[in-house]
Amino acid sequence: MSGVPVNRAAAAKTGGGLDIARAAMVAVAAGVAGLVVALVLGGAVAEKIIPGLGDAGTVTRWGLPLSRLAMNLTAAVTVGALIAAVALLPMTAGATGKDRPRLGDDAIGYLRAGSWMAAAWAASAAATLVFTVADVLGQPVGQIIGGNELSSYVGQLPQGTALMLVVLLAVVVALLARTTTTPAAAAGLLALSAIALLPPPLTGHSSSAGNHSVAVTGVALHVLAIAPWVGGLAIVGVHALSKRDRLGVMAERFSRMALWCYIVVGASGLINVIARMPDPAELFSTNYGRLALGKIVAFAALGWFGWWHRRRTLPALTERRPGAFARLATVEVAVMAATMGLAVALARTAPPAPLTEESAVKALIGYDMPPALTPARLATLWQFDLFFAALVLVLGGLYLAGVVRMRRRGDRWSPGRTAAWLVGLVTILVATQTGVATYSPILFSVHMAQHMVLNMLAPIFLVMGAPVTLALRALKPAAVRGDRGPREWLTAALHSRATAFIAHPAVATLLFVVSTFVLYFTPLFEAAMRNHLGHIAMSAHFLAAGTLFFWVLIGVDPAPRKLPYPGRILLLFVTMPFHAFFGIALMNLGEPLARAWYTAVDPPWGTSLIKDQHTGGAIAWGFGEIPTFIVLLALAFQWYFDDQRQAKREDRQADRAEQRRADGEAAGIVGEIAEDDELGAYNARLAKLAERDERSGRS
Repeated sequence: MSGVPVNRAAAAKTGGGLDIARAAMVAVAAGVAGLVVALVLGGAVAEKIIPGLGDAGTVTRWGLPLSRLAMNLTAAVTVGALIAAVALLPMTAGATGKDRPRLGDDAIGYLRAGSWMAAAWAASAAATLVFTVADVLGQPVGQIIGGNELSSYVGQLPQGTALMLVVLLAVVVALLARTTTTPAAAAGLLALSAIALLPPPLTGHSSSAGNHSVAVTGVALHVLAIAPWVGGLAIVGVHALSKRDRLGVMAERFSRMALWCYIVVGASGLINVIARMPDPAELFSTNYGRLALGKIVAFAALGWFGWWHRRRTLPALTERRPGAFARLATVEVAVMAATMGLAVALARTAPPAPLTEESAVKALIGYDMPPALTPARLATLWQFDLFFAALVLVLGGLYLAGVVRMRRRGDRWSPGRTAAWLVGLVTILVATQTGVATYSPILFSVHMAQHMVLNMLAPIFLVMGAPVTLALRALKPAAVRGDRGPREWLTAALHSRATAFIAHPAVATLLFVVSTFVLYFTPLFEAAMRNHLGHIAMSAHFLAAGTLFFWVLIGVDPAPRKLPYPGRILLLFVTMPFHAFFGIALMNLGEPLARAWYTAVDPPWGTSLIKDQHTGGAIAWGFGEIPTFIVLLALAFQWYFDDQRQAKREDRQADRAEQRRADGEAAGIVGEIAEDDELGAYNARLAKLAERDERSGRS
């Protein structure tokens, strides 16, 4: 009889494997079908061959989109497998008896599956690289592989460099995922995979769209939301088909994540369509518009699938009926794969040409040359920056949600900290959305003012808002012992060696000071100004480096190392002169920085380049007084209140010691009284005995 359960288990396992294989075949077939139909309807495979120009041939014409589809699908499944290991599956307590989380067997299994998928991702990215070079040069694939063109053009083509980065990062993920067993290492691989998603789409249509900054940020958000959504659903479907444990917990966690992914995908997709097609009529009159419209319809269908999951299949999982979820998930993954095929065909289709001819300045900065600079135009001539607008929206929403949660459970949170956080966010908006952002790419002086605000003013208010303390108090601990929720991940990050290193006062100070000199006095500055993604990264670095430095200096959040107040004041006075030296160095320039860039965008109403940069140096030199005064004021208040708390603490300790002493003395007096009473009673007893003996003798 013991052999029957084994055979049934083996049969069930074999059946689950067949179900997974069928589901994978359905998804791949749907993706290829969607790609083929979209390529035919969009005309991407029916390109006219112009005499005299090279033709890459039919193999490249079909091989490039197919390899790109394989790259996108394997990338999504890789990310999904890593997310399943890190966040979807519950972790367990350490085997040594300590409460340290570790990855379970299923999670490690998905890490190993992610390793194989990352290897496939690297292979498909390499194939895409070969086809891309063949397509750009107009030469057959065989000629590209047999000659030196591949190695010569990889570094020269932006698409080639992007794909080479994907190959390298995917190989690293594939190798490390073979041996990783800890949650922190798995989270690092997930972050590395997310970075590897970005290079190819950021070198596509987004880099040439009318509003560059909006298009670049929109496509980055789009890709970062699609991969975990598609890959996560695929892995949850595999988990359901293989009939493993904890499917209910896994599906519930994925459902919450998928809702936010759906919102981000919808919002970013709409922004991308508007950036490329300002006229809604182009949705129906152009091939690109019709493919985009088909993608919108598919997105709406996926929304219906998500609604049906929440309404029907998730409750079925609680009743231990995973079949309905697995069937619907298989169909949904197939629709997702077809949509990704449609997206690949959309990337191969040229967007509508602008109705009016772009000026040279608009081609560089994304908008026409603004009028002459005035204080009123700095306040009113706004320029929308999607990255920082989304950043402020997310940071503000999360912070206020934490405050609301604390108030609902009866806890108090300082209104002053909330006000400081909101002031910091408003300062970021002023620096990145108003006329300051409009004029900063063309005037170095305005750029320097933006730099100073993001680096030395907004971070002061952000760190005084104590967001980490709020998060630790507002977030709930994980429901399962040994598991890691957001609160546990945040605590682990605060206690990690990486945080201890980067938050060291010396390291934070070097990043705050040295990075400014390295950026401006090397070719890195002009490269960042010429690339819209580089400009966003530069501004984000200003904000992050300033936040780290002022967190060490005046932060009230938990930190690996806390300087005493005299040390903080000394660090402030040692650091700020370096910014003054930087400003003086700019004021003494004999040749302008990034001459080629500022010559290309030089406004007709502006002053000379060198004079404008001297003005920027004066701004850098004089701006340091403002944050220095604010920080000194904050340190004075913190030091005063810390002394008050210390004095109260010492008073309480002294009171407790005095009370213990008084209690001890009282106990001693009572003891003496008790001893006297006992001695008196003993003497009285002896007297009575002596009196009795005397009466006995007289008788």
